[in-house]
Amino acid sequence: MVPSASSSRTTAPPSAGRDVRSFESIRSTSSSSSAATEMRFNTTEHLIRDIEALRVHLGVDRWLVSGGSWGSTLALAYAQRYPSRASEIVLNSVTTSRRAEAKWLYNDLAHLFPDAWEQFRGHVPEANGDGVIAAYADRMEDPDPTVRLETARAWCAWEDAVLSLEPQTEVSPLSSMPIRDMLAFVRICTHYLRHGAWLEEGAVIRDAPRLGGIPGVLIHGRRDITCPVETAWTLARAWPGAELVVVEDAGHLRSDSKRAALLRALDEFAHR
Repeated sequence: MVPSASSSRTTAPPSAGRDVRSFESIRSTSSSSSAATEMRFNTTEHLIRDIEALRVHLGVDRWLVSGGSWGSTLALAYAQRYPSRASEIVLNSVTTSRRAEAKWLYNDLAHLFPDAWEQFRGHVPEANGDGVIAAYADRMEDPDPTVRLETARAWCAWEDAVLSLEPQTEVSPLSSMPIRDMLAFVRICTHYLRHGAWLEEGAVIRDAPRLGGIPGVLIHGRRDITCPVETAWTLARAWPGAELVVVEDAGHLRSDSKRAALLRALDEFAHR
């Protein structure tokens, strides 16, 4: 989340600079990579409260809210809770964290990647029906570090397979992340996915009318098979005043064309 660039719509006290430095001195003292790290306070509701606490701490009246992928869900959930605090919204690689979206990514795409799916599903033979995500989440809580690492690697191998069709991919495979980062990434992903991000199914799209009057730009790659453009299209239709920008040669990950679209949207709002 970034403050709105327009001073006419953003108010900050003279001490804001000092407050920012003070706030930045605070760092987390534990990592989600460790099974000993408590996760019950890591929920969408807690993150929304954190964002609003940061806004109040900085003395910002209204700000431009932005996010990508899971961050787009969080941005939308925050703005729907506090619509009077969002001056504009810019999203990319749009998701709303519906369970239907998770089913597409972690089950239905087996039709495109049957070999990778066999290995992904085979890592959790204890899973029942569509319970693959829950089975992975359970294994990421195992006290045995070897179990957690093997589980994280299996999860990232599937993610890498799905992302392998991305056009102009510049990002290294998730499997190449440092072990500590990989463990944290998969533990947090499975934690949120098994709970549907603690959101009622379809609530983010259902509540999009709350954003009426807030200018919004949704940037999405046509070739994004991780999160198909249908979600962004449905959201744009439910959100009065939202503009959907479909980037024809882009997928889910960053690309020059998506970056250019994002910068155009931000620049336009900066000069309002």
